[in-house]
Amino acid sequence: MKIAKNKVVGIHYTLTDDKGNTLDSSDGRDPLYYLHGNGNLIPGLERELENKQKDDDLKVTIQPEDAYGVRNDEMVYEIERSKFPDPNNVERGMTFTSHTKEGDINLTVVKIEGDNVTLDANHPLAGQELTFEVKVVDVRDASAEEIDHGHVHEPGAHHH
Repeated sequence: MKIAKNKVVGIHYTLTDDKGNTLDSSDGRDPLYYLHGNGNLIPGLERELENKQKDDDLKVTIQPEDAYGVRNDEMVYEIERSKFPDPNNVERGMTFTSHTKEGDINLTVVKIEGDNVTLDANHPLAGQELTFEVKVVDVRDASAEEIDHGHVHEPGAHHH
């Protein structure tokens, strides 16, 4: 069975950056299962997996535009430390979610200088070329409920 829209796919993977550093891997864990064609993976990887089948291996490099996007300097900005709920407990590297009119955004504290805190709303992997080594371990038809919900219902993975 080939990978196509609304197929449930199980993969083992290793993700590395452009310097060869491992960023994530399913090694030693269960495979990652996802519903193909429903935006559950970055677009470039999903496109590369199209028409693959069980036992296929691939190594693919995904450009930022097809991964987590190009870095946008307009998404980096400074605010006063006093704007935080606990201004004395703000540290570089902290991440949190801000609720806005446009929806939730994830933010990372990237710099603190005196009373000014610099925040970055870019995805941590934005602007990076990413390489995936993937082994397809399973391909099956999705259930009607999985298609309706837009994600896989593997044992222990469904938490509605």
